[in-house]
Amino acid sequence: MSQATVKINHTSNWSGGKVPLGASYGKLMMWFFLLSDAFTFSSLLIAYGFFRATAEPGWVNPEEVFQGIPFILEHGAPLVFVGIMTFILIFSSVTMVLAVEAGHRMDKANVIKYMILTIIGGAAFLGCQALEWSHLIHEGLSMSVNPFLVPGTEITGSTKFGQLFFTITGFHGFHVLSGVVINILILEMAMRGVFERRGHYETIEKAGLYWHFVDLVWVFVFTLFYLI
Repeated sequence: MSQATVKINHTSNWSGGKVPLGASYGKLMMWFFLLSDAFTFSSLLIAYGFFRATAEPGWVNPEEVFQGIPFILEHGAPLVFVGIMTFILIFSSVTMVLAVEAGHRMDKANVIKYMILTIIGGAAFLGCQALEWSHLIHEGLSMSVNPFLVPGTEITGSTKFGQLFFTITGFHGFHVLSGVVINILILEMAMRGVFERRGHYETIEKAGLYWHFVDLVWVFVFTLFYLI
């Protein structure tokens, strides 16, 4: 075997191609952003776990808080409403997958269709969350500490639970809202044929990564607040 042949084989086996790991700069930056965001959510959820584990008797029982359907049924339907919310968000994740897949095939019509369904799913989830918040506040779940509490007054487990619940689900809801706005902008670009002129739909792939991350975070929020 000649030296030239060995050199060619060495190059083909170890060069790694044009793009390491096959990921573009935009995708790598999205992964970095999601990693940093994961640290933030992890900190909030760990804080919730710490307060719950160290709380004195009197911590809120999720089975008693989430047992109705807002403004329809007060009792007797535990986890039904949040189950609907979770299904809506998972369904929107499926439609996002289909939108990305359609983008790979340069299928503009299906990209538009599935992006519309994804946006509807995200908006429906936010609407359900708004109903749940209104219902819980109406039922008396504390959202914050009363600034006029007499010094030395004990902050109850219900108050701590309310603070953490509204903070964490609100932070997640903000992410869902941001995703809906981003998806609307992407839909508008798809309808104008921007991606067709670019020759690819990579922007939808990056939005899909963000959307799936939001769905994954909800799985942890759902488990900690509603199930445990």
